[in-house]
Amino acid sequence: MSSQNLSDLRRRVEDLFESAHSLVQKRKTIEIGRRNFLKMGAVAGAGVSVLSGGAASLLGVATPARAQTDASAAPSNFNELTIAQLQAMMGSGGLTSLHLVDYYLTRIKNFDRSGPGVNAIIEINPDARAIAKQLDQERNSGHVRGPLHGIPILLKANIDTADRMQTTAGSLALVGTPPTMDSTVAAKLRAVGAVIMGKTNLSEWANFRSLFSSSGWSGIGGQSNNPYAIDRNPCGSSSGSGAAVSANFAAGALGTETDGSIVCPANTNGVVGIKPTVGLTSRAGVVPISHNQDTVGPHGRTVADAAVVLGAIASASPDPRDPATAVHRDKVFSDYTQFLDPNGLSGARIGIARSGVTGFSPKVDAVYEQAVEAMKNAGAVVIDPADIPDLSAINSSPEFFVLLFDFKKDLNAYLATRVGVPIQSLADAIRFNEAHADQELRYFGQEIFLLSQAIDVNDPATIQQYQQAVALDKQLGGAQGIDAVLEKYNLDAVVAPTDEPAWTTDLINGDHFIFGTSSPCAIAGYPIINVPMGTTYGVPLGISFMGTAYSEPTLIKVASGFEAATMARVEPQLLGKLPFDSGFCGGGSAAQSTAAAMKSSVPQHGMPDVRMARARRL
Repeated sequence: MSSQNLSDLRRRVEDLFESAHSLVQKRKTIEIGRRNFLKMGAVAGAGVSVLSGGAASLLGVATPARAQTDASAAPSNFNELTIAQLQAMMGSGGLTSLHLVDYYLTRIKNFDRSGPGVNAIIEINPDARAIAKQLDQERNSGHVRGPLHGIPILLKANIDTADRMQTTAGSLALVGTPPTMDSTVAAKLRAVGAVIMGKTNLSEWANFRSLFSSSGWSGIGGQSNNPYAIDRNPCGSSSGSGAAVSANFAAGALGTETDGSIVCPANTNGVVGIKPTVGLTSRAGVVPISHNQDTVGPHGRTVADAAVVLGAIASASPDPRDPATAVHRDKVFSDYTQFLDPNGLSGARIGIARSGVTGFSPKVDAVYEQAVEAMKNAGAVVIDPADIPDLSAINSSPEFFVLLFDFKKDLNAYLATRVGVPIQSLADAIRFNEAHADQELRYFGQEIFLLSQAIDVNDPATIQQYQQAVALDKQLGGAQGIDAVLEKYNLDAVVAPTDEPAWTTDLINGDHFIFGTSSPCAIAGYPIINVPMGTTYGVPLGISFMGTAYSEPTLIKVASGFEAATMARVEPQLLGKLPFDSGFCGGGSAAQSTAAAMKSSVPQHGMPDVRMARARRL
């Protein structure tokens, strides 16, 4: 794409911002009629079992006040056990699926709905215990479907399930009749014997509603919190999935990512997150943002846990409901645990990204330096630096324009599959939010909705700009980005710090993002694996392993090798806030960390261009 065309695209986005601002000002003059949500026929008889958040009472659900619960009342004996360990206990008769479901439900009752109030769960499956009983009966009769048989898994609340649970993307606008068909990933989990135990809270509409949102807040679920310190944010739209797995509320969970929303929650919640290649898992039956970038992937407490779930949901054969699964099926596996290797770093060529991804936070940089040393000590051939080319161009790419264009078309197509809900289009969703502003718009607006709605997706000139933008994104992130650095240095993977530490949640000003490194892979559709790499002041930090399309086997190998070498995952203690006054900081001296990072990063690599920081995690 020529510089003139790129300039035109940037002006196009600026025009959209101006248009949205004008629309917001006009709508402020409109008297918005607020109707009691209980009067809506779509809610009557819906049979919802939403558990958490300020909007639950609007749905006719009793929501107990937060209570400080004695931690000893909640079980902890299965905490931090891997899926393989749980499966082995079931196989030996020492554990049943029903017992495990009850174990997690008790922890959710004591620590999610009350006590500290992680607020990661938006809904419990009313059939979870019955499903577990059935699976126990199958096991007793000699039939075990696979490594997830009887294992409780949570799904992000934008993933369709054709059962008694809602699929709302966190919005009151989608409360009503549940989907009539499972998403492909939910159907696959059921087929292998997983217990879909419930839905997790999320940033409403996968964080694609407002420019000023708080990650983890939804109109139905309220604000999700970080299990390491409840006053801190769990990050990204898959916030509830990351927080729930970290807090030992389930053995694993599914999240979705458009740009950062699997890996950022994995980073701030101290878990493993696998964001797969676009098309490796089906998006059929998932509330969308963009068919160019959306993907479904797992959160787990270990690389092995995430790998076993990834194998269960991967579309090894084409899914007619998602065209992205039509190609490269020879590169998709039903068992990704075969690539686990505790010595996976030995001899691996790992590129250390620095320019544009370090220098934002001295504390993150200090832990990153320790991670680089750990990889060297584990036998990796470290190429340092191995910077991602054109990162400045990537971070000023037309990605946002692509997402705005896709969202309007893709959301309307998804809504056409839903019946018995209050909306059938993006325009309907905008009007619904205006009519229920006291619930939906109480903290932030819907500027992104307005920007997307303002695009004429049928205008030939706009379509041409869109097609050019998609091509440029894939070129910048792929051939000129990730692929270029992999080829230049003959790398197995390139690594970068994933994100900043968890910030204190701020419903007034919104998220406090400093930096993020997910965009190159996001715009190219390439995979990332986040693995915990350490802590600072008691909160976790993660490292991202990035590769080319369908390089999950290689990334799982090196990521599992890093995990084995560092064992950096720390179980959260569900603190109300970090005890700075006690001198506790975790992961070494803060002063030493800061000094080391300043010494190693700033003179060599210079100060960062803060404009590179992404504003959202989608």
